[in-house]
Amino acid sequence: MENVLLLAHTEADGSLAKAGLEALATALGLGGALTVGLVGAATQAAAGQIAGCGAARFLAVTGDAFGQPRYTTDAAAAEALCRAADCPIVLAAGTSRWARALPGVAYRLSGRVDTHATSLTSANGAPAVTRWFYRQRMEAVLSRTQRPWVVLLDPGCVAPWSSAGLAGGPRGYPACPTVEAVSVEPPATRTTVTGYQAPKADEQTIRPDAKVLLVAGAGWTKKQADGAVHAAEAEQLILGFLRKAQASLGGSKSVVDLTGEGEAVLHCMTHMNQVGQTGSTPRHAKGLSTCCHGEEPHVVGWRFVNQRRAINLDAGCGWARGKADVLYVADAFEVMRHVNALLG
Repeated sequence: MENVLLLAHTEADGSLAKAGLEALATALGLGGALTVGLVGAATQAAAGQIAGCGAARFLAVTGDAFGQPRYTTDAAAAEALCRAADCPIVLAAGTSRWARALPGVAYRLSGRVDTHATSLTSANGAPAVTRWFYRQRMEAVLSRTQRPWVVLLDPGCVAPWSSAGLAGGPRGYPACPTVEAVSVEPPATRTTVTGYQAPKADEQTIRPDAKVLLVAGAGWTKKQADGAVHAAEAEQLILGFLRKAQASLGGSKSVVDLTGEGEAVLHCMTHMNQVGQTGSTPRHAKGLSTCCHGEEPHVVGWRFVNQRRAINLDAGCGWARGKADVLYVADAFEVMRHVNALLG
């Protein structure tokens, strides 16, 4: 098997995120000699975090200029690491930071790039990438002869590498590996990072690592049994469940489009929350669909959700029949009031 370079950028605290550890697990499964290339303001902590992975070399581009996500600095660092490692296969997590920079790096190296890969394995001694096309309706296995071959692995597709049981320099690996510094002159930049603005934890509705995904449909904003619309109460019930269960929020296309139709809306719902045929395809362990209709969008959007449940007054709904593992034929308002009460 060909040698592999794993590119990973550090987080604000100097560690590697879960997506980076997932890419590391994939790289280790290929069988070739592994080189780890780290980018960040400080990289020694990240190297120590994965010291026992068995990598043959640790390379790093370090400096304050490389601590912030920016195309010019990230591309320069990645290019330098690729040239120093001289590996035909380059693997990285499909984070927003690498997805922006690495296609340009592949061009600079006269290589090729594939994004949104769900796996990278060895088939008959040659690397092969698996990815989905046409909104996750078709799965393809691809291989390339061009080198270097840069592959971006979508987060959530494999179990992350873990150092459990490897503490204290296991298997002869050093507890703190030797990291070779790769010198890169920071390129001139026209941007300055002044800080981060993030919503409060209680206001966060998109949680990719949450165990539960709640999908809300337009039924929450329609007239209920008493003939009135209860959009404000609907929003409180949904947000209450998200806070208590630390769940993530998804929305059908119909509910996120209500903003431009002059109807009652859920203010917590934006197009960023949209899942389905024209939205995202989440990978949560469990999913609960509420007040939703439509078969095809849900089948596509929920393809990788392991346990799927639905609340709907219509037992014959195309989504509920045969697509949900469990169907609650009930009023979503009443069910969620009871669920929130049980969650305390």
